[in-house]
Amino acid sequence: MKLRIATWNINSVRLRAPQVARFLREYAPDVLCLQETKCPDDHFPHGAFKGEGYDHIAIHGQKGYNGVALISRLELGAVQKRGFCGRGDTRHISAMLTGVPGNPFIHNFYVPAGGDEPDPEVNEKFAHKLDFLDEMANWFANGIGDDPMILVGDLNIAPLPDDVWSHKQLLKVVSHTPVEVERLQQVQNARPWVDVMRVQIPEPEKLFTWWSYRSRNWRESNRGRRLDHIWASPDLGSKCSDMRIIDEARGWERPSDHAPVIADFKL
Repeated sequence: MKLRIATWNINSVRLRAPQVARFLREYAPDVLCLQETKCPDDHFPHGAFKGEGYDHIAIHGQKGYNGVALISRLELGAVQKRGFCGRGDTRHISAMLTGVPGNPFIHNFYVPAGGDEPDPEVNEKFAHKLDFLDEMANWFANGIGDDPMILVGDLNIAPLPDDVWSHKQLLKVVSHTPVEVERLQQVQNARPWVDVMRVQIPEPEKLFTWWSYRSRNWRESNRGRRLDHIWASPDLGSKCSDMRIIDEARGWERPSDHAPVIADFKL
């Protein structure tokens, strides 16, 4: 069996429902995990995706901010929506992929961006981001069991030097600071997780999934960052056969500033 998982920060699912439907038609993931849907649950555009054959949809949204969703051709079981840091933000959803060998769980995260100033003493948003990552690490280390898992999402951190266009110039920029990278490493070490993107395409090759809207010629300047991730528990990570960043979607009409990422697993 081949299992295709995709992740995409869509930056408003209602605004970009046609782009999501196009992606489902052209790339046929078994499960598409969306972040930053910016949509309360009762306004989610189910019909646009069920019309493409994706009948199993799990959502955790709120008006105007955050929001995550699972859009699946596979039946979803044991859906959970965990809150972090006591804020009630809609930044996580998980489900069991029933019918898949081993019944793995998939976790979809939207980690806080952290604002502009990488100092938790003066920037509450950055402090929240670090607290969120600490809670993630503790949860995966102590409270979640040993089932096979896949973790995807916009983690809002580019951890490796070749995950950004300039390691030197971005060391003091939120998303690539040493304190964020250290916190993300603690989350990775909690299972441990396999970074399947970097297993498939090791450094020093550059890998980017996000390009700022501020750059009109984003492809030519290519000042990107790898903010979106796909991790797997070791039993599944060893079965990842392919990974692609669909950067052409960044050039579609009214695009998200993130590109989708696909990983294939041979089970």
